[in-house]
Amino acid sequence: MSEYQYYGFQAVDRPLGQADRQVLRDLSTRARITATSFTNSYEWGDFKGDPVQLMERWFDLHLYLANWGTHRLMIRLPKRLVDRRRLDGFLHSIDWVDVTTSGENLIVDILCEELEPADYWDAGSDWPAALAPLRADVLGGDLRLFYLLWLMAVEAGSVEPDEAEPLPGIGPMTGALDAFARLFRLDADLVEAAAERPAGPTAQDPLSSDVIRRALADLPDREKTTLLARVIDGDPHVGNELRALVRDRQETSAARPAVAPRSAGELRARADAIREAREREQSERREAERNRLEAEEERARRARLDAIMRRGETVWREVETEIERRNAPGYDTAAGLLLDLKAIAEERGMVGEFAHRLQAIRERHIRKGRFIERLKPIG
Repeated sequence: MSEYQYYGFQAVDRPLGQADRQVLRDLSTRARITATSFTNSYEWGDFKGDPVQLMERWFDLHLYLANWGTHRLMIRLPKRLVDRRRLDGFLHSIDWVDVTTSGENLIVDILCEELEPADYWDAGSDWPAALAPLRADVLGGDLRLFYLLWLMAVEAGSVEPDEAEPLPGIGPMTGALDAFARLFRLDADLVEAAAERPAGPTAQDPLSSDVIRRALADLPDREKTTLLARVIDGDPHVGNELRALVRDRQETSAARPAVAPRSAGELRARADAIREAREREQSERREAERNRLEAEEERARRARLDAIMRRGETVWREVETEIERRNAPGYDTAAGLLLDLKAIAEERGMVGEFAHRLQAIRERHIRKGRFIERLKPIG
C-alpha cells in the first residue's frame, strides 16, 4: 500500500497575516496556504513543522490522516469559555486524548494510532470542513463531541460496565458528530444506542426569544457595556458566550422529568440488540431476494419447458443442428436443450425413452470429445 499523509490546519478566530503566511511557506513549498488554512499531503517525505506549535501560534483546528491508520484531531478553545472540569468528567478513562493549556487557550488533542488502515488519497481534504462545526458547538456549550470520545472508550473496554453516561444521551446527531464518528471508526450501533435519547438543549436548538430578553435584561449594565465593547473590537466569542448564558437560563427554567442515566454496560447491550436486529433484517431481506430470484428462475424455466414441449420433435433436430456446428456455443446450446428434454421426460415418466435417445446421440458423436464432456451432467 502506498504511503499517504494529510495535514490540514484551519484558522477560525484570527486570519493569517502576510508575515504569518511567509513563515508557514518556509515550512512547505508545496502547501496550499490561504488567510484561513494550511493544507498539504505527502506520498513520500514528511512535514517539517510541529503541529502542536502551529496550533499554539496560529490555528484553531488541525486534522492529520495517515493511510496506515493514524488519525489526529486537535481543537484550540479559549479556556475562559470552557469548563475544564466538565471536560475531565468525560475524559478520565481515556489516555489517547490530551487537554493542555497554551496561554489563554486549551488544546484538545485526539490521537488514534491503531485504526483500520484506509486509502484516503484526495479525500482527506473533505474532512476538515465536515468536522469544523464541532469547535463552534463546543464553544456554544454542546459537549457531545466529548460524549463520543467517552463512547470510544466504552467500545475499547476501558470504561467500567457500571459507569454512567456523562450526558442524558447524544441525539439527535449532527453532521459534524456523524463525520467524527465515521472518521474515528466508532461502532455505529453503539452511537445509535446512545442517540436514542436526546442530549438535552444543544448549540443547534433554537433559543426562546423571551428567555433571551430576560437573560440580557438581568445582566449588570457594566457587563453589558463590556460585551458591547468586545463586539466592536471584533471579539468572535461574544455570541457564543451570550448563547451559552441564555441556554443555561433556559435549561434552568425548563421543567424536565429526571431520566436515569444509562450505564456503559447497558449501552453496549443495547448496541448488541441493535446489531442483532439489523443483521436479522438484512438476513430476511437477503432471503426474500433469494426466494424472489428463485421464483423468477422457476417461472422462466417453466415457460422454457412448456415452449419446448410445444415444439415436439423439432427440438431433437435442433440438438443435432447445434452439434454439427462443431464449436463451443453450439455444444453448449445442444447440451442445454438436452438438459431441458431430460426434465420434461422426468415429468412425463419417459426417462427410459430419453436415455435411449441420449445414448444414440452419444454414439453418433463419440469423436466430438468436447461435446461428449458436456453430456456428463446429463447422464
